[in-house]
Amino acid sequence: MASNRHLGRIIALQTLFEQDFRRAADDDSFGLEDVLTRNISRYQATVDDKEFIERLVRGVDKYAADLDAELQPVAPEWPIDQIARMDRVVLRMGLYELKYEKDVPAKVVINEAVELSKAFGSENSSKFINGVLGTLLRQITGEPKPEKPEPKVDDSNEAETVSPKKADKKESPKAAEQEHAA
Repeated sequence: MASNRHLGRIIALQTLFEQDFRRAADDDSFGLEDVLTRNISRYQATVDDKEFIERLVRGVDKYAADLDAELQPVAPEWPIDQIARMDRVVLRMGLYELKYEKDVPAKVVINEAVELSKAFGSENSSKFINGVLGTLLRQITGEPKPEKPEPKVDDSNEAETVSPKKADKKESPKAAEQEHAA
């Protein structure tokens, strides 16, 4: 059933994306339950865990404002309403799962979100999704941010060696002209 959840997430993504789009278009005829039922029925023969899809869609819908409030500080240069719609929906789904779907390992949630963003987002979506959800996971678990490794310094030879390219850059143009003239 776990592998079937990938399809379930795609159905949830389609439903929530349509909701976000139609709300932005001020479509008063939108009914989340109707769209959810329609989208699940399209995959009736291949979907086993309908409850998971329903929980995911209803949970993201219910907690959307809270999820957005948690997402915003992690990507402050991108206001929530300026994040691409697909990325915004994937982030909401991922954060919802991290917080409320305790039976799914966090790494699986992030991996699934990255895969959805690769399939449906833009070229850089997967890196953005991975970074934001990774940061949120560290905040949720209290895990410190991994430090970037320090560049290795080779101090085996104390005297500084200068490569020919570096020497050319340090040399003034007049000195280079005089050397070529000689």
